[in-house]
Amino acid sequence: MDTRTETTQAALYLADTHELSNLSTELCDYNMYTEDAALTEAVRREGGQWAEPELAEFGKMTGSADYLELGRLANKFTPEFDSHDRFGKRVDLVSFHPAYHQLMKTAIEHGLHASPWTKPGAGAHVARAARTYLQSQVEAGHGCPITMTFAAVPALRLQADLARVWEPKVTAPVYDPRNVPVEHKQGVTIGMAMTEKQGGSDVRSNSTRAYPLGVGGPGQAYELVGHKYFVSAPMCDAFLVLAHTAAGLSCFLLPRWRPDGSKNAMQVLRLKKKMGNASNASSETELRGALAWMVGEEGRGVRNIIEMVSMTRFDCMIGSSAGMRMATSQALHHCGVRSAFGKVLNQQPLMQNVLADLALESEAALTLSMRMARAMDCRSQEQEDLLVRLVTAVGKYWICKRTPNHAYEAMECIGGSGVMEDSMMPRLYREAPVNTIWEGSGNVQCLDVLRALSKTPAVLDAFFAEVNQARGAQAGLDRWVADLAKELKDLRDIEYRARDLVDRMALALQASLLVRHAPAFVGDAFCHSRLEQVGQHNYGTLPRGVDCAAILARATPKSATA
Repeated sequence: MDTRTETTQAALYLADTHELSNLSTELCDYNMYTEDAALTEAVRREGGQWAEPELAEFGKMTGSADYLELGRLANKFTPEFDSHDRFGKRVDLVSFHPAYHQLMKTAIEHGLHASPWTKPGAGAHVARAARTYLQSQVEAGHGCPITMTFAAVPALRLQADLARVWEPKVTAPVYDPRNVPVEHKQGVTIGMAMTEKQGGSDVRSNSTRAYPLGVGGPGQAYELVGHKYFVSAPMCDAFLVLAHTAAGLSCFLLPRWRPDGSKNAMQVLRLKKKMGNASNASSETELRGALAWMVGEEGRGVRNIIEMVSMTRFDCMIGSSAGMRMATSQALHHCGVRSAFGKVLNQQPLMQNVLADLALESEAALTLSMRMARAMDCRSQEQEDLLVRLVTAVGKYWICKRTPNHAYEAMECIGGSGVMEDSMMPRLYREAPVNTIWEGSGNVQCLDVLRALSKTPAVLDAFFAEVNQARGAQAGLDRWVADLAKELKDLRDIEYRARDLVDRMALALQASLLVRHAPAFVGDAFCHSRLEQVGQHNYGTLPRGVDCAAILARATPKSATA
């Protein structure tokens, strides 16, 4: 053999260390809407079927490789803050990567910030929730200003003169990120500035003061002095703020610019260093005589803001459900193409148990969230309005709290590759606790449930009327509901027991909805695993007899693995 040939072959052997085989692939270029049976069924069932053509197009876009890449870029290149420009002028400017702006533009142009207000009617909240669910699977952080803008409208409508000026621009399908006065914009976004260092969720302990510039009262101008410890999306055009007047805690609308074109005295101190939600800027601010207008009745700020809070909590449910769906999809996709010990992962019994359990949790979260979207569409009906008052807190507590461990378990299904930062899983994992804490942590939600039961006892009748629509269909659920009714009648140390009660309420609602609306293999599996097994269990402990294969077939995105 020629010496040169031997040398060439040796070099090849040295370089060729292994063959590429048994590799997973990116989950992309699939239709997030049409490939999600639980979502499509919920949209049709809850009154949003008229929006299906648009949702199918939207799902195709959100599942595309190019659009999913926007989510990665928006989190890799995080916001940057400049307090002053190079000449020393105060600017309080936060800069974002173009991917963030594209996500914001898409969300606003598709009405995620306003469509139920601009086009109310049957299924309006359902269709908007479905779009939000799809968009949030791509990237969650930009959803914060979208949600706050959406939720601000009911609060603004408490002050008709302000709403006449602001609502047309708040609800316009126009994204304009420029740092200019609202008079120069066709579309604006709204943020919130509630939380202070000393109080957290206890906003009544806020110390920010509001001083009238004239007679004072609803719709009148004030100057605000104080600090706000968490201001999400400081580049919004205006903020709903709580501050004290002589009559008590009141609500105000504070723009970033004064009517004379000068910068308002809301100064950003720094951006928060968060473990997740990286694409979204959150900040600490000081109000140094910032001009604002009172919204609603003086001294009733908490009551005036409650509708906004209800909407943001609902979006927490949708956002966390979306995180669960994406985590489930990632795990199902990986386990559908990766083999170990001589068999594809999703064909191995123990892995099937885990994956099916994750899919059940995801579908239950979505099903409850979409039922609440229909309740919001039908609030003119007393039963539906009562459900919104109670179940928004129940669902926000339960779904958001279930998400972090769900994200971890999905990451474990993927294994070591799921821990790598070039995977989506670390971002989903870091994002998972955010909604649990934002808009009131778990204890706050449970106390709000108790408050609703105390102030409006009819909410409990509405709750059981909803749950009992499944009576007689599943014995385990019937026993669960009967035991829950007894527990709720016992008022001894009820605050101490609040989490346990709200846990049971959430499971009763989810089980009832799945028994009524999902295939029997889903509803039965949920009831047997959540209502009948004794003690705490990790994912992957479904009891015998569950049709895991059917659950996986229902939940797995088909075209992505075709």
